[in-house]
Amino acid sequence: MNDRAPAPGGLALIQSLVNTLDLESGADRLDTAEGRAAFGLAAGGTEAARELRESLRAVCLAHADHPPHRQVTPLGELLAGAPLYLTVDGRDGGAGFAPAAPAVPAVTSAPAVLSAPVTPAPAVNESLTSRVAAAIAESLVDGTWVRLKACEASTCHWAYYDRSPAGRGRWCSMSVCGARAKMRRYRAK
Repeated sequence: MNDRAPAPGGLALIQSLVNTLDLESGADRLDTAEGRAAFGLAAGGTEAARELRESLRAVCLAHADHPPHRQVTPLGELLAGAPLYLTVDGRDGGAGFAPAAPAVPAVTSAPAVLSAPVTPAPAVNESLTSRVAAAIAESLVDGTWVRLKACEASTCHWAYYDRSPAGRGRWCSMSVCGARAKMRRYRAK
């Protein structure tokens, strides 16, 4: 439903996850192998991903001053088990957050291990929760987190990034959800 540009940076992951469920049709992309693969999920990891998705949706609704769509596990509780580490780029000094993964030495010979830097395991082992936590941490630093909102239409609640100057967007799409809401208000007069 969203005719807006995707959210910036890591917020695109969160936006994409929230938008895996189309409330109007009931279609859930996490029910498909392709939909799960987009988030690195196995078939057995979908219930935790759904719980995370609905908690993120509730937060996005709160960003737009809307009540939660249903009772959900608080996002803070879900993210508490998602350790992060700070990364610093030695070339330019840029810093960021990354999901913590089991550390493995970059070199395996005994003398080299003592002086080898410890690097995180490959990204394939990152959990969805940790990637979401890293995206939220970076967006908090950037000041973009509160701009990720959910549409106020009860049949939609699609996540969108609010680029309006005042940050007071209400719908994922003015041409669909916004037009429907305005037509309902007009007819109620």
